[in-house]
Amino acid sequence: MEIDYSLYLVTDSTPAIIGKRNLVDVVRAAVEGGVTVVQYRDKHNDTGDMITTAQSLRTICKQYDVPLIINDRVDVALAVDADGVHFGQTDMDAITARGIVGHKMAIGVTVSSLAEAVTAVEAGADYLGIGTVYATPTKDDTKAILGTTGVRDILDGITGLERIIPTVAIGGINAKNIQRVMFKSQTKRKRLDGVAVVSAIIAADDPRAAAQELRRLDTESPGFFNEGRPSPAKGTDDLLRQVNAVIRDLGTKHPLCHNMTNLVVQNFAANVALSIGSSPIMANNGDEAPELAALGGALVINMGSVTQDSTANYIRAAQAYNDCGQPVLFDPVGAGATQLRRETVQRLMADCYFEVVKGNESELSVLWGEVSIQQKGVDSGISTSSDLDKAALTEKLAARERNVVVLTGETDFLSDGTRTYAIKNGSEYLGRITGSGCTLGTTIAACLAVSREDKLLATLSGILMYETAAEHASVRADVKGPGTFVPALIDELANIATLARKLDGSWLDKAKVERIVIREADS
Repeated sequence: MEIDYSLYLVTDSTPAIIGKRNLVDVVRAAVEGGVTVVQYRDKHNDTGDMITTAQSLRTICKQYDVPLIINDRVDVALAVDADGVHFGQTDMDAITARGIVGHKMAIGVTVSSLAEAVTAVEAGADYLGIGTVYATPTKDDTKAILGTTGVRDILDGITGLERIIPTVAIGGINAKNIQRVMFKSQTKRKRLDGVAVVSAIIAADDPRAAAQELRRLDTESPGFFNEGRPSPAKGTDDLLRQVNAVIRDLGTKHPLCHNMTNLVVQNFAANVALSIGSSPIMANNGDEAPELAALGGALVINMGSVTQDSTANYIRAAQAYNDCGQPVLFDPVGAGATQLRRETVQRLMADCYFEVVKGNESELSVLWGEVSIQQKGVDSGISTSSDLDKAALTEKLAARERNVVVLTGETDFLSDGTRTYAIKNGSEYLGRITGSGCTLGTTIAACLAVSREDKLLATLSGILMYETAAEHASVRADVKGPGTFVPALIDELANIATLARKLDGSWLDKAKVERIVIREADS
C-alpha cells in the first residue's frame, strides 16, 4: 500500500509517558485525530503480550485505513500481518529483513548521519526516520542531536542517490516546533515527507485533539515566514526610487524596535532608533518578548556576551516574534571566534527563523558551515575572498535560509537568494567606533517593521539610510574624529528622516548600489 508519512505516531507504553491510560484507546483517538501511520514500539513486554496488543492496533488501523508498522520485531510483524517493520542502527539490517518479509512490508530505518542514510537506502530501505532532531525523554541512546541543520544536510545528501525514498524527522517534535522543523530542514531538491512524534500525542491529555493540531500545523504555511511580494522593480534605479517611501513610513508609523544587545551599545542603539523615527526598547529578558511582539514591531538580536541564560533568552524572544509573524534580525557577533559561539549560532539558527541575518564574512562563513577565516574578537579577520566570492556566499546563504542576508565590509553585499546587490556607501569612521554594526541592525529592523512586502527593499533602505548618514557626518566641519562622529551620525540620521517625511529623496543621489549576477558555477 502507498503510505502517507505526514503524521507518523510512534507508541510508548511507559507510565512516565502514557500514564495509566490504555495504549489501544490512545492510538484509536490519535488515528481519529489524523495520524497517518502508527508504529508500535515496545521494548519491555514479552512476545505474547506484544502480539496481543499489535493485533488490537491492527484492527484499529485497518478500520481507518492507516498502516501499522512494528518496531524491530519481525516476528510480531509477521504474526499480525503488519504493513511494515522499522529498525534502528543496532537492530536487524534492512537486507536481512527483506529476506524474511519480502516486499509485502515496508522497511524503515532510523539514521543520524548521511553515511547511515546512504547505507540504508542502498540496502533497500523504503523510508528513513532521521533523528534525533531535538533532545527527547523517550530515548536515552541518542548518538547526537542533529537539529534542523543536520536533517537538512542528510536530505541534501541523499538526493544524489539513484533511489529517492520518503523521510520523516523524529525526536522532540511537537506543536511548538513542527512548522520550524519542516521549514528549516527543506532543501532546494527535497523536503521531509512527514514528522514522527511520540510524547506530543501519547502524553497529551487529549490525543485526538493533539493529532488534529499537528495535522493543521503541518498543512498550514508557517506564520513566521513572510514571503511577501517582492518589488516588481525592473532595475536598480527603480528599486532605489522606492527607498525614500520606506524611510518616510518610519516617521509616520514609529514602529517598536526591540533590541537585545550588550550594555555598551544600548544607549547608542536607543538614540539611533529615536533619530530615525522608531520607538526603542532595550529588553534582554525573553519573558517580556510575547507582549512586545504583539505590538507589531521588530526584534534585533546581537549575540554579544554568550551565556546559557542569554542564549535561552534569545531563543524565547525570537520564537515569540516568530509566533506573531514579526521580523527578527540576527547579528551573530564573533561567531567564528570560539567553539562556544559557533555552537550557539548553530542552536539559534536551528531553533529560530531570522528574516534578516547580518554579519561580516567570517561570521557568515560559520553560518554556511565553513570557517575559512579565524576571527579575533568581533573583527572579520584578513580575507582573501574576491567580491564575487563574498556575493556568492551571501546569495547561497540567503537561498538556503529563505531570508535576506547582509555581508558587511568595505563593500556590503545584500541578497534574498535571488536578487543580489553590492553597496559601496559608508565611512571609515564606522569601523572606528563601538556599536556601528549593532545600530545598523537597529535601523534595518525598524525598516522591516514598516515594509513587510519586500524584505530586501526594507533591508536596502536601512543600509542606505545608515551609511549615507555616516557619509554626511564624516565630512561635517565639526567632526574631528570618532568621538565627534557619533553625535554627528545621529544628527544626520535625523536629517534624512526629516527629508523623507517631506518626500525629499535627494539624500539618495549618491547611493552606490550595483546589481550582482552570479552564475551557477560561481556559487
